[in-house]
Amino acid sequence: MFATDDTIVAIATPPGRGALGVVRLSGSRTTEIAGTLLACATLEPRHATFTRVVRRPDSAERSNTGEADPALDEVVATYFPAPHSYTGDDLVEITAHGSPVILQTIVRSAIASGARLAEPGEFTLRAFLNGRRDLVQSEAVADLIDAATPLQARVAFDQLDGTLTERIEAIDAQLFDLIARLEASLDFPDEGFHFVEPSRAAGDVGEVIAAIDALLAGARKGRLIREGVCVVIAGRPNAGKSSLFNKLAGADRAIVTAIPGTTRDLVTETIDVAGLAVTLVDTAGWRETNDVVESEGVSRGERARAVADLILLVLDRSEPLTADDRRLLDQTASMSRIVVLNKADLKVGLHDDDGAPASVGADLQVGAGDAIVVSARCDQGIDRLRDAIAFALIGDESLRDEPSISNERHITLLENCRASLCAARAAAVQENAPEEFLLADLQAARADLDEIVGRRTSEDVLKHIFERFCIGK
Repeated sequence: MFATDDTIVAIATPPGRGALGVVRLSGSRTTEIAGTLLACATLEPRHATFTRVVRRPDSAERSNTGEADPALDEVVATYFPAPHSYTGDDLVEITAHGSPVILQTIVRSAIASGARLAEPGEFTLRAFLNGRRDLVQSEAVADLIDAATPLQARVAFDQLDGTLTERIEAIDAQLFDLIARLEASLDFPDEGFHFVEPSRAAGDVGEVIAAIDALLAGARKGRLIREGVCVVIAGRPNAGKSSLFNKLAGADRAIVTAIPGTTRDLVTETIDVAGLAVTLVDTAGWRETNDVVESEGVSRGERARAVADLILLVLDRSEPLTADDRRLLDQTASMSRIVVLNKADLKVGLHDDDGAPASVGADLQVGAGDAIVVSARCDQGIDRLRDAIAFALIGDESLRDEPSISNERHITLLENCRASLCAARAAAVQENAPEEFLLADLQAARADLDEIVGRRTSEDVLKHIFERFCIGK
């Protein structure tokens, strides 16, 4: 995985047809291999060169057609010499017309000339190994590509721009200074020199813990932004779940009919709610049924509810509560949910069996367990429901100030670092505790910081990180 002495090639644009497509070539033989692909003799560094890609036929083709080096496409080629390229190695990007046939032919020609097809994320991996990016910035590349909302993109770009790295480096510098003073004290035991007093060491460690706490304070919000959330729409048949799903999704994704049990499988769509990437899931209407297919759909809906971050429990406001409604209310009572009273455009009919208004029938203020009245057909209350979803997911937290940390790997390592620092602070205030104990905990904390930015990271971790990248990046 970590061989960097060969030359790699890949299509860097998404699969399918488009106006343009880009083929990337990087490694020690980049210019040599590019020379076999392009009609121009040389490429001027950092200048876009208009030229042609030529297809080098083998000897059999040449003898049959009588042609030599037929042109394949008009392209723009740009050469980035090492070390000032994305990967840190020589790199050539060939921008051609976005036909899959043309792009794949360019790749095959490069491979025939000695290149190797790149692994997922290998261009960014080489940038990391060549010191062009640290591990935090490398992970941010994938997050930026995967961003589904503007807020996700902003958080990813901040990390790509080095915001988190700078804060980690500042914390590491404090630790390094304290470790250096402690080690100096250990180097002169007989002379009785103490470059840091225990009380001062405890205070210094406390400052570092406070800096880490400031980073971790936005961790939950950061994870929600980066990873997104799952919101499941549940209810009995014909409560208007699919209509509400379509209204929130902004498209007719789910089939809506008056026939109960139309939805038989899970239908999903990603939407933007207050900057969060919300995976909205429409489920089959919950009811007892002997239909094998519908029964499987109901079962899938139950499993989806079990793992949902939030449930939208839809009740038909125009009809009395049924046994299925009450059963769903009981089953989801301990879960994070919003009760949605749909069909507000129709006459109210929601009541208990004794004729009294149902406990969920009132239009209460937005909050945990309250009910929101909507009409999916008439677009009534939809904006208020969106606000309620955002409130249920993030509470009073504002998403305007983007968090510095959003990656679970970073969060776990910072929490480990904090635990080591707390142990170090306890050792510092313990009477007659050897300085070696304090030093060992500080070194462990610093190792966690090093792993975040990639100064010491195992090959298994690197493989896990980069294999989720797309090929060509």
